[in-house]
Amino acid sequence: MGVMPLQFKEGTTRHTLQLDGTETYDVEGKPAPGATLELVIHRKTGEVDRVPVTCRLDTAEEVDIYKAGGVLQRFAQDFLESTSAA
Repeated sequence: MGVMPLQFKEGTTRHTLQLDGTETYDVEGKPAPGATLELVIHRKTGEVDRVPVTCRLDTAEEVDIYKAGGVLQRFAQDFLESTSAA
């Protein structure tokens, strides 16, 4: 699986969100260069917070690599496509 880099909006930090490392996360929205997505924070207390974040997949190529599951999976996919076309 690829890793989606996210950036908090101005004024939001891990401290202002009181993140302590016990949370789990979901990301809602369509990954695109510079897109605003929603980070869903699931706290161990059962509380759920939602905050806007910026998708830092900065090019269409990075989005394609992420969708493929990462660099190695993308390389394998490209390799298999090139060998089947030969």
